[in-house]
Amino acid sequence: MAVERIQTQKTQKPTTGKRPTERAASEARELRIKLVRSLIGYPCKQREVAKGLGLRKLNSEVIRKDCPEIRGMINKISHLVKVEAIEGK
Repeated sequence: MAVERIQTQKTQKPTTGKRPTERAASEARELRIKLVRSLIGYPCKQREVAKGLGLRKLNSEVIRKDCPEIRGMINKISHLVKVEAIEGK
């Protein structure tokens, strides 16, 4: 005996992928990241993280959007950088 599966159709609203509060927070926030300590003597992984953020020389600054990926990179080299939150457009 075969068991029939009945599928119910669900009506879904079209979504943009983010909740309105998340979208507003992520678009409005940016981070200014400044390399304040030298990378000399630190592990290669930490140097690569700084390079991935776009930090090249001492006192170089970059502006990146505030997202979990960037926050994780900052946490790995938090002892080497200074971070300032700035409002976006």
